[in-house]
Amino acid sequence: MSAAILAGGLGSRLWPVVADRPKVLAPVYGRPYITFLLDQLADASIEEVVLLTGFRAEQVRCALGETYAGMRLVYSQEPSPLGTAGAVRWALRRLFGTTVLLLNGDSYCDLDLAAFRNFHDERAAEISLVLASVPEASRFGTALVDHQGRVKRFQEKTDMPAGGWINAGIYLLERPLIEEIPVGRDLSLERDLFPAWVDFKQIYDFRCAGRFLDIGTPEAYAQVDSFFSCTRGS
Repeated sequence: MSAAILAGGLGSRLWPVVADRPKVLAPVYGRPYITFLLDQLADASIEEVVLLTGFRAEQVRCALGETYAGMRLVYSQEPSPLGTAGAVRWALRRLFGTTVLLLNGDSYCDLDLAAFRNFHDERAAEISLVLASVPEASRFGTALVDHQGRVKRFQEKTDMPAGGWINAGIYLLERPLIEEIPVGRDLSLERDLFPAWVDFKQIYDFRCAGRFLDIGTPEAYAQVDSFFSCTRGS
């Protein structure tokens, strides 16, 4: 299984508090935020991670280098902003294997990655996505599923300030699906492709009861130290 992290976003909403670096390098206890994701992958015995970079790509490379916790780090720099789908398609030649684990670089979920992979394989899914339970779901998208856990519809952000199951930004994607994405186009998995695929692809949701954090806003980033306090020094 290949692993990739989306690390190319502008993070413009975070500029009031972190303006001098990409948001994946936002400091948490003196270390880049993305290293907590890398720790999670290393704990799952991932051997190589492809970092899908864009905005200030060289800062990411300089901060992380070529290895981390025994894993090889490979960089795929998009030539222009390509969105979540375009970035993973651009990086396909650097990704090995038939299944790709893709993580958003600005969120974190306490997730058993081995259980997620088993879930994906048991259902012969083409796409599996993690849903996390949060007390405030209004700024996130979600998925509506049938009784078998197959996704029937995707729902974008709402204005309802209520809790619910939200898209945690962690996906397992089969390689042939990624090959269908046009090369070099700015496309979003969440907005463009998932809604188009839902009627004829095998898409399943994996519900995770673990904690979830997204650092996309200054208010959310203010919570990051307390969220990771239990892993400080790891």
